[in-house]
Amino acid sequence: MTAFVSPDRIRGLFAQAMSDMYRAEVPLYGDLITLVGDINNATLQRDAALAERLQRTGETERLDLERHGAIRVGTPAELAMLGRVFAVMGMHPVGYYDLTVAGVPVHATAFRPLTEEALAANPFRIFTSLLRLELISDATLRAKAEAILAKRDIFTADARALLAQAERDGGLGEADAQRFVAEVLETFRWHGDATVTLETYRALHGLHRLVADVVSFRGPHINHLTPRTLDIDAAQAAMLERGLQAKALIEGPPCRAVPILLRQTSFKALEEEVAFPDATGTLVPGSHSARFGEIEQRGLALTPAGRALYDRLLAQVRQAGGAGNTSADYPQRLAAAFAEFPDDEITLRREGLGYFRYRLTDTGAALPAAERAAMTPDALVDAGYAVVDPIVYEDFLPVSAAGIFQSNLGGGEQRAYDAHANQDAFEAALGAKVHDPFALYQQAQDASIAALRA
Repeated sequence: MTAFVSPDRIRGLFAQAMSDMYRAEVPLYGDLITLVGDINNATLQRDAALAERLQRTGETERLDLERHGAIRVGTPAELAMLGRVFAVMGMHPVGYYDLTVAGVPVHATAFRPLTEEALAANPFRIFTSLLRLELISDATLRAKAEAILAKRDIFTADARALLAQAERDGGLGEADAQRFVAEVLETFRWHGDATVTLETYRALHGLHRLVADVVSFRGPHINHLTPRTLDIDAAQAAMLERGLQAKALIEGPPCRAVPILLRQTSFKALEEEVAFPDATGTLVPGSHSARFGEIEQRGLALTPAGRALYDRLLAQVRQAGGAGNTSADYPQRLAAAFAEFPDDEITLRREGLGYFRYRLTDTGAALPAAERAAMTPDALVDAGYAVVDPIVYEDFLPVSAAGIFQSNLGGGEQRAYDAHANQDAFEAALGAKVHDPFALYQQAQDASIAALRA
């Protein structure tokens, strides 16, 4: 019998292959990796307490590995197939994101590892969006886009065969895992030739740049890979110093003493040469913008109560004056509004706004189990019998994701669509339910509390 390799191993192989391919296709990505590495090293040297915490929580080892990518697909069949592919890599759909709230005609999920052990091995994530053709008001163009998408197959024959083999046998051996990664990588590769005429491309582009990006090519090329920084404000400044065309504003919450959720920035999408076939099959030169570089900083995962407060404050700022996040004073208004959000770990924990992981100290481990069981987790912390660390937010924010998309699709914030959340339709297309991220964070916190008493 062939020994199967773990999903973590396959995910690690895929993440490395994706990074190598994207670095070759978009050299500026390599510059971002160097920039982020420099900033992370400087941050750890400057902040000994942070360095000690990351070492204690196991985040130091995963920091250099950590990436997320993003891909956009056009049909339910493409989404369902990707879900099966990612399952072989130990990546599962977590969360539902409606990006129509910020004028982007897609809804999405994030495929990622679920367990603490898998996240520690390799926390690779793919934010996967499904185009919502039903939101296109032009019936003729909508039908044309549907017909174009119906003709393509974004997976190689060998990728399909190896997936069937993995599902049938319950895994893949090392050699087949390597082949599987190589074949699946083809789905994410950039193609410099379009499948539609320049006229059709321009018509789709007129509807929405993202529609043109999804429909006009043989496959859903990866449009960014994102390393994790420990100081995104320093990363933003460094991008500007090095001449990268960084977006004007960092998406997400303001800079805080205790980082929460997710902050993201990026450099503008590249204008890349593309060949378009005309009616005779002759290639006509043109261009397309889709791929960009992004950096993220991850903070504390918030509870439903914390997230409700975050969403309320963000909506309050974005709706003021109807200018969204494009007004010049947006950073100042954001910081002022978030003064209401507690910014120390003790308050966040005691008010139930964030998720935390508890660990016994040596003193606590020496305490008789009966005494530990009689104390609350916070009492154990107060007495020095336990330490507590924030649980890292592993997911995404729909408004921030849409803001990144919009800044790299050529313009400011759009509000062309009303909110059209439809999780049932998305799950029907995927062929599976998405996991509730709050439940996953609660499980991690509960498991750490149970371990205090074990």
